[in-house]
Amino acid sequence: MKSTDSTALVEEVKRRLSDERFAHSIRVAETARDLAPAVGVDPAKAYLAGLLHDLAKELPEKELFRLAPPQNEVERAHPLVLHGRAGRALAERLGVTDPEVLAAIEGHVVGVEPGFPLGMLIYVVDLAEPGRGFNQDLLPLLRAGRLLEAYRRAVERKVAYLESRGIPVHPRTREVLRRLEAA
Repeated sequence: MKSTDSTALVEEVKRRLSDERFAHSIRVAETARDLAPAVGVDPAKAYLAGLLHDLAKELPEKELFRLAPPQNEVERAHPLVLHGRAGRALAERLGVTDPEVLAAIEGHVVGVEPGFPLGMLIYVVDLAEPGRGFNQDLLPLLRAGRLLEAYRRAVERKVAYLESRGIPVHPRTREVLRRLEAA
């Protein structure tokens, strides 16, 4: 399957995900595509990364470990954090070759470098897409072209949320937050 065959990819995502998760993926894809021009991102890449970002979200733990072997204690203790890397591996198997799209899929869970607009967009939209009902204040920032500010707020909120529930924060997310605070 070619990565440009979006109809086939939509059907593949629909086949792999629950109805609720599929609807979320479509909303992320459409919202990212619609906001992409405001933040200097290719809308087609934004749609594709948004569509595929949760491709591995509902895989069994054993399959997550197989596709994305844990690299630290947080990943071993909380396998769901692996779904970004595992999703990248699945997207590659489906014929997606664009390195930016693949990196955005991988990074949407633990964060991406602050200078990577597509990855930052997918990270923010995943947290703020209209169906979620929270973090809606981040979307106007994206519409206004304030991607870095929206991304910083999204990472801060994710860290605060995890800490408030006693869930360990991935080392990569902590490093991303440190870089954002230093910028």
